[in-house]
Amino acid sequence: MIELEIQALSQSREGLLVDVGRAVLASGFSVQRQRLVQDPHGVLITLVVCGPARKQRALEAALEGHERIISFNTAPFEEGPPKPHFAASRTFAREAVAPPPAPVVKAEPAAAPAAAAAVATDKPVETPESKATVESPVMPQPKQEVQAEPEPEFFFIPTRPPAPAPAPVAIEPYVEVIQLGPDVDAVEKVLPKLTNGYPQIFPLLLALERSVADAARESTLQLAGQRIGEWVFERDYAHESRLDVDEAMTRIGVPALSAFAQVEYRGGQLHIRDSQLCAEGGHSGCRFFDGYLEGLIGRITSSRNLSIFAVCCRSYGADACVLAISN
Repeated sequence: MIELEIQALSQSREGLLVDVGRAVLASGFSVQRQRLVQDPHGVLITLVVCGPARKQRALEAALEGHERIISFNTAPFEEGPPKPHFAASRTFAREAVAPPPAPVVKAEPAAAPAAAAAVATDKPVETPESKATVESPVMPQPKQEVQAEPEPEFFFIPTRPPAPAPAPVAIEPYVEVIQLGPDVDAVEKVLPKLTNGYPQIFPLLLALERSVADAARESTLQLAGQRIGEWVFERDYAHESRLDVDEAMTRIGVPALSAFAQVEYRGGQLHIRDSQLCAEGGHSGCRFFDGYLEGLIGRITSSRNLSIFAVCCRSYGADACVLAISN
């Protein structure tokens, strides 16, 4: 830690200590002493600060850029009488007095005979010039009193104690959930309600995933999707013949999904927007759409080996859920 004495010059006094003190505290120093003196040049401020030596340059840079400081000087602080301020006006014990000008007296014609008589008699003759000189003595100028410098004013800015360190946040260890098979009973129980309420099925699906164990949530949603997809196929598309994957998605998959979701199929990828099963920061429900497409078009695709996997999900921060579909 070092102690520095800062001398600075400013134009105005109001709020100066507070403004400069904030800059000093922000630079990592604490103010020990302060002094303000009014001067013809402006306001002279003297601070004694204490702080780490490595932050001296930062302090000087803050003072250099301070809008209220015209100029400043820093030096190591030394105990003893106050040092004269570098910007203080110079004072003198006595001001120099210029000699008064000699009086100018106009010469009169009668002065010549009087001067001649003085030469003849060797006696001094008073002339108007000599009389004026005698009658006009030089008066000494009164001494001007030098005003004493006012006593320094000291202000102390209390330093705030450092804030207590925040309590450590306990980090819960990651526990991998071992996936379980679907809850068949739960699916069979809710299936009649799903078919009766179709296509308004999302509230029932959300209730279904909350009613089963976390490890069985995804597989249960996939099974529910398969059962609903098979039911829709038997109801609306059982007459369709064999199709490749793209044709099946265009003619059957997209129209069927559009009944309850915003979907778009392009380039072998199904884009699902604003899925209610995949809320941001929640669980992914893409396995329902996986099972739905398996039950809907799995039996009429030419290869019978439908491959569906999730590329990205809205629950993980993506703009939309994307499923890649191939055979």
